[in-house]
Amino acid sequence: MNVIVHSMGVAALILTGFAVVGTGLVAVTYTGTKDIIAEAQRQALEASLNQLVPADRYDNRITEDVIEVTAPEWLGTDQPVTVYRARKDGQPVALFGTPVAPDGYSGPIQLLIGVYADGTLAGARVLAHKETPGLGDAIEERRSLWILAFAGKSLGNPEPARWKVKKDGGAFDQFTGATITPRAVVKATRKFLEYVQTHQAQLFAPAATLAKEQKS
Repeated sequence: MNVIVHSMGVAALILTGFAVVGTGLVAVTYTGTKDIIAEAQRQALEASLNQLVPADRYDNRITEDVIEVTAPEWLGTDQPVTVYRARKDGQPVALFGTPVAPDGYSGPIQLLIGVYADGTLAGARVLAHKETPGLGDAIEERRSLWILAFAGKSLGNPEPARWKVKKDGGAFDQFTGATITPRAVVKATRKFLEYVQTHQAQLFAPAATLAKEQKS
């Protein structure tokens, strides 16, 4: 019996030792790689933003020139929306927002929209959606060229009354058998442009200035 108890004690100590060593290795690995992972994520985000505004158009770190804004009526969500600002020589160049089209066919559609300081769209991309494969998913760049048509548009091009799909008398194409999805994206893009036009000074202001204004 004593031999069995002794053996069990030794086994428990060995297992405890492995657990301690394993935990230590995980902690060391995390500490050694978290900065690498964070940098990789930042570079991936910048690559996405640079699809809309080329890197040679700005000289600041747009992933660090960031504010959070909340405007459900314009941005389609009650949650704060991240806005990234691009500047050159300290002057506004463009901003990027991640608004939501809340009325997609199968649920909310997460967008990435870039707007130049003059109010012209740098472009739009779809970040996430649940639309029907083969129909509504044509909003994805990899599925069709439809989303690329937003580049160069503004609230005056087309005129506000034509910021709709063609079925509704607007200027934007819809998909055969799927009108709700493109209608939602067009509407959300227009509303984001309206938000930027109305709040441009605040959006391009330093983060501390905007935070102070939002509290007042």
